Amino acid sequence: MARAKDREKALSLRKQGMSYSQIKKIIGVGKGTLSNWLRDHPLSKERIRELVYCNEQRIERCRETKRKKKEQRLLNYYNEEKKNIFPLTKREFYLAGLVLYWGEGTKRHLATLAVTNTDPAVIKFFIIWTIKALKFPKEKIKMRLHLYTDMDIKKETLYWSKTLNIPPKQFTKPYIKQSSSERINYKGRFGHGTCVAQIGNARTTEKILMALKAIADKYNEERL
Repeated sequence: MARAKDREKALSLRKQGMSYSQIKKIIGVGKGTLSNWLRDHPLSKERIRELVYCNEQRIERCRETKRKKKEQRLLNYYNEEKKNIFPLTKREFYLAGLVLYWGEGTKRHLATLAVTNTDPAVIKFFIIWTIKALKFPKEKIKMRLHLYTDMDIKKETLYWSKTLNIPPKQFTKPYIKQSSSERINYKGRFGHGTCVAQIGNARTTEKILMALKAIADKYNEERL
């Protein structure tokens, strides 16, 4: 008896233009059963188009809702971490620069400190760090770009100069790679080439390299 009522209800809903999924949610009957009950009651092509359109709208609304939730979640994390991190003490700022240099800096030259990166924010932090933590004059910092043959050298130099607030005269002759930026460009990663910021001071370099060695030695002794 209950099964007959479900079938009648399914037929009634189908006549209203509902899809199998919509009917299933209302009466809790599997799609296989609905297919048997409703095989002689197909939806019109117009109604099918309406359902597809509505479904696409629903999917898009769902995506938009998820996007907004993610944006809000990331903003909350950003504000929380910003509050936790800042302000940095002089010691914390110095250590932050050491860790950056440990990961991104050149260790081969005993008289030069240099950081290479495609991200202007990384290069800018290194510049600020050398000025504030290492007391190195800004006007003595040298910049060099690694660009590709199809790039506009003047345009890219001005981009990095403006972004980093370093005069163009402090940029040395760029290294031009014999390759197309288009061929290796990935999600804008190489959009403006690679920038090298360097300072030449043997004693400062020795000090930083020994600081990194001290950190490495300390944690090499740790048992995991």
